[in-house]
Amino acid sequence: MEETAVESGVTVVRRRRIGVLLAVALLAYLIDLGSKLLVVARLEGHQPIEVAGDIVTLQVIRNAGAAFGMGQAMTAVFTLIAAAVIVVIWRIARKLYSLPWAIALGLLLGGAFGNLTDRLFRTPGVFRGHVVDFISVQHFAVFNLADSAIVCGGILVVLLSFRGSNPDGTTHQAAKGE
Repeated sequence: MEETAVESGVTVVRRRRIGVLLAVALLAYLIDLGSKLLVVARLEGHQPIEVAGDIVTLQVIRNAGAAFGMGQAMTAVFTLIAAAVIVVIWRIARKLYSLPWAIALGLLLGGAFGNLTDRLFRTPGVFRGHVVDFISVQHFAVFNLADSAIVCGGILVVLLSFRGSNPDGTTHQAAKGE
């Protein structure tokens, strides 16, 4: 009887963590989707809008490649990679008990879905769609909010890993140098 109560408590915690992951992912996805719909409707075909002088501007760019415009001819490959990332995150989520990991994975999942949506549904066609990028930082890349979610989630994953935190809530010690 006692073991069942413990299992039930563990299941509740895991469900809550998955709920957090899905809520963060949905929020990141909807913010990305909404921002892209807005900038395409309002900015495409217009002059860039200066947000912080000429350091940060808003302008619509259609990106067939990955970060920094790399791999312009590999749109289908990036589509498959995004789909694979989503599957991997979902597999990890089945054993998820850590709140920080739920947030990190939610950011990655929401960002991956945001850019995958573009690749599947935007022109020039399915698996070849160009991602809408619109935040331009001087001497840097043009990116979108899905990219920002992916980067923030990735940084959080690295920090959690360095701290020895695992998605299942356990911790491990890094090997100490002699």
